Amino acid sequence: MTAALQSALFSTLEPKRFGRVAVLFGGKSAEREVSLKSGSAVLEALQSAGVDAFGIDVGEDFLQRLVSEKIDRAFIVLHGRGGEDGTMQGLLECLEIPYTGSGVLASALAMDKLRTKQVWQSLGLPTPRHAVLSSEADCISAATELSFPLIVKPAHEGSSIGMAKVTGVDELIAAWNAARTYDSQVLVEQWIEGPEFTIASLRGQVLPPIGLGTPHSFYDYDAKYLASDTQYRIPCGLDAAKEDELKALTARACEAVGIAGWARTDVMQDADGKFWLLEVNTVPGMTDHSLVPMAARAAGLDFQQLVLAILADSVQVEG
Repeated sequence: MTAALQSALFSTLEPKRFGRVAVLFGGKSAEREVSLKSGSAVLEALQSAGVDAFGIDVGEDFLQRLVSEKIDRAFIVLHGRGGEDGTMQGLLECLEIPYTGSGVLASALAMDKLRTKQVWQSLGLPTPRHAVLSSEADCISAATELSFPLIVKPAHEGSSIGMAKVTGVDELIAAWNAARTYDSQVLVEQWIEGPEFTIASLRGQVLPPIGLGTPHSFYDYDAKYLASDTQYRIPCGLDAAKEDELKALTARACEAVGIAGWARTDVMQDADGKFWLLEVNTVPGMTDHSLVPMAARAAGLDFQQLVLAILADSVQVEG
């Protein structure tokens, strides 16, 4: 780890400085099960470091607990809607409780894949061509405009939930119907054939990129959380110049959205070597299969140090 990276990431705060920390996890989104695992890991790491931390599985009594419990700051490990989309951030700001990660605007924007793409496009950042699907007629039009293969995505889901690769109009219509059970807004994107990379950012620093490999048609939910044959390459396999290009693109993409604290950006590389931005996640997974902890280890941070660095950023924002 470079001296600059070490200085940016390591927290010198005493555990008592954080006060009483509520780890928020679970919730009601389609990513609830992943969030429960992430929250459990974060809570254990904080407690073992000596932080006065406790967990809240966000449910019906959540607001009452926020008001009644003594909470000095919140560590948000809620994936998906209700935790990663700006609503939780706004609530905590109203209650004047400092929290980890990005603010209201960046959280809401990053959760919306369509509007994130529109921001990137407005700045000339590369992201795959796309269309919005609202009907079978839209599916037919998108097939003509974009050509197959394509990938269908609910606009506001994470963990690859509801996504499908399609190679024909009938498949596209079926995938759109499946995706809209998760979200009223559905995207279809041009398929980028080539390697996939994921790049974590932490407190203004871009961590070592990870190259992903899977025998699945794409890096789906099973490959992310269940499969034992997913490949993670650190170093990522790029030469130094291309890796620097990828990291610089990631930094620009995060800055455009307004990312703060920590995040993870997903990028494809095509056959010509060009990088294409897919999305940015403002509350990435923290499970035993998760990618941000892997990138942190490559940068010299163990899981406990990573969690403390994320939490320490909430103190800096507060101050």
